Amino acid sequence: PFSGRSRLPCMLDCASSFFTYETTKSVVVKRRSLGIINRIVQALIIIYFVGYVFLYEKAYQDRDTGIESAVMTKVKGFGFYDNYLMDVADYVIPPQGASVFCIITRMVITHNQTHGLCHEVGLSYKITGKCVTKVQRCEIEGWCPAEDDSKRTPPMKEAENFTIFIKNSIRFPHFNVTRGNIGSMMENKTTCLYNPVSNPSCPIFRVGDVLEYAGANFSSIASRGGEIGINIGWVCNLDLGEKKCLPKYSFTQLDSAFKNITFSKGFNFRFAKYFMSEDGREYRTLHKAFAIRFDILVSGNAGKFYIVPTLINIVAACTSVGLATIFCDIILLNFLKGSDQYKAKKFEEVSLFFSKCCFCLHFCSSIVEMQIKSFRVVLSEIIHCRETYRLISLQWW
Repeated sequence: PFSGRSRLPCMLDCASSFFTYETTKSVVVKRRSLGIINRIVQALIIIYFVGYVFLYEKAYQDRDTGIESAVMTKVKGFGFYDNYLMDVADYVIPPQGASVFCIITRMVITHNQTHGLCHEVGLSYKITGKCVTKVQRCEIEGWCPAEDDSKRTPPMKEAENFTIFIKNSIRFPHFNVTRGNIGSMMENKTTCLYNPVSNPSCPIFRVGDVLEYAGANFSSIASRGGEIGINIGWVCNLDLGEKKCLPKYSFTQLDSAFKNITFSKGFNFRFAKYFMSEDGREYRTLHKAFAIRFDILVSGNAGKFYIVPTLINIVAACTSVGLATIFCDIILLNFLKGSDQYKAKKFEEVSLFFSKCCFCLHFCSSIVEMQIKSFRVVLSEIIHCRETYRLISLQWW
């Protein structure tokens, strides 16, 4: 449907439109106040990326937060409770040296309990419905004599000077880096004791110091029990070398949220020691223990230079600098005098109708031309038929 004459201009126009280059129009505004605002915003963006993103957050590093950890603990010291000497085997539960352990500071001991009938003291027994007239109490069935925890005994004061040894090894699997908290300071074990200023890397802690760092009072927590958290934080910059990857210790009282309540204060638990008499009767000694529970919590992450996050953040920084231009355009177009003149210079409307619709116009004109030719052919055929009919009619007559 297209003639060679009509297709040629369209093809040339399309080819010239394809091989063109478009660029952003730049308008220089010589206004000192706006220039100062532009430079200040750019400087703030650069300071944010350099100071916070790169230096503080270290966004140029690849990070590993999947820390693997193992903890072993030991407690040393002895004390006297109710005229009995108590060592580690008596007051540390559980004895395996796990990351969670308890140091017993006070106990309520009920000796020689056996199954039978006796008068009640608490509500943790089965009531028979009978009355013990001697003490004016209800009769119960259970382990007798019943526990009476109303007796107050002073806690073991020597527990304040007990020492806790923490052995912690960690691994960052992404970088295959393994570290431990025991270093050269352990060569002289007699003088190593943790101090946040003079000896912050020593893994031996005095119980009284730990409570002080956590903001707890020894007399109160030793009498009622409580929970203390020892946090070991491994935040390592591996660009400085693996030897610089050292732990930092912090301490917190985990049950501080319940200081102001009167129900179930402190921390306690019960355990029993069973034995059997010569006549085959079973007995037990019941212990209600008030203890300081220690939870060793390990957390950390490691970072090392990597080109991918570095390039991503550099591109983000360069792109963000352009926000200063957008901010200044908003001010110039809406709040400063002469905004109409600036709009006229910045935004220029160019009609691209002919170049974009060249093909469409040639196509439409070709169709119209084809239809006109077809109409002319049909009209000539009609005229020819009419003339033939007239000649035949004359010959007939």
